Amino acid sequence: MALNRLLLRLYSLAIPTLLFGANVVGAASAQSPAQTSASAGKTFIDYFQPTPIVSPLSTTAWGSVTVGPRDQKNGLEDPTIKLWDYWDGQIIHGPDGKYHIFASRWDQSFGHNAWFRSKAVHAVSDSLIGPYVDKGLCWPNDQEGKGHNVTALSLPDGRYAIVVSESRPGDVFISGSLDGPWKNIGKIILVPNEFSAHERMSNVSIMVRPDGAFEIVPRSGRIWISKTGILGPYTIQGPPIYTTIPELAVRKPEYLEDPVVWFSGGLFHITVNDWNDRKAFHLTSVDGIHNWIFRGLAYDPRRDFVRYTDGTVNHWNKMERPSVFLDNGHVVAITLAVIDVAKEDEKGNDGHGSKVVVIPFDGAALDRDLQQHK
Repeated sequence: MALNRLLLRLYSLAIPTLLFGANVVGAASAQSPAQTSASAGKTFIDYFQPTPIVSPLSTTAWGSVTVGPRDQKNGLEDPTIKLWDYWDGQIIHGPDGKYHIFASRWDQSFGHNAWFRSKAVHAVSDSLIGPYVDKGLCWPNDQEGKGHNVTALSLPDGRYAIVVSESRPGDVFISGSLDGPWKNIGKIILVPNEFSAHERMSNVSIMVRPDGAFEIVPRSGRIWISKTGILGPYTIQGPPIYTTIPELAVRKPEYLEDPVVWFSGGLFHITVNDWNDRKAFHLTSVDGIHNWIFRGLAYDPRRDFVRYTDGTVNHWNKMERPSVFLDNGHVVAITLAVIDVAKEDEKGNDGHGSKVVVIPFDGAALDRDLQQHK
């Protein structure tokens, strides 16, 4: 446990050069087959790191026994599963030194299919890994807090934004503080063109590009660009990128969802999930618009990649709605919304549910290896 306490202390100080450096990776190699020297055969899933243990792994926590012993203080969850199901989950490191996660929650008694009742929430932790304490609704006086497919980002002017899609298609909230209050400034605007007729605001991922423009990737896989601010107007750059990638073009487009887009190591990245197959895939592009390259498996809940520092492995039934947390220009952690059983099998008040997990990730090594194996 001394090693676990040391790792947690390093996370709370946010020193990625220590936490994700060669010495830690080398020490973990005996515990995880993913921690091996770089090779052309590695894919995104091989860069997940062992997760520090915040509280003793529980064998009596809510959820299916197939998940395995787990840390209930990792990420964001209702440990009693009597109140909330949690979903989404984007982390921002605040000027207060704390970690702020923006997610959605709904009354678990209605089951997973009540996600449309979601409300946007803000939770805070002293550590990147958690535990995150739910501070309540982000905008309680705006449609009673309604919000699903919630994501958040830092803006170039120092303010913060939360974008909601699906339940409130394209609503944007702005605040000068991560603690709010949040002001609804309107909806994202899309320029009509030959690619926009059937587009909708679902599973939206948004980033500020290195050139200062805003880039959105929704569920469809079309690239939207705005050079005039977060509300747009955005112009769709072409057809869905999935249709240009042979490994994805063979999959049913309606099965592809939850893209997340970011820039690191001189490349734009996307992971996209096939909800039917329960696998996600990693793509890269030089300009973030054209010539996306298929890089292989990003994650799969059946694989042994959710691993604690003591070697214990968790297997959630589904892992969706990923977000990335970057530090010093590289991904150092990934959040995933997880559920212990098939969504239709979570009925409410049945000991099953969903939460947000935080998993360390060696993005510096991924970026280095991609440069070496272009």
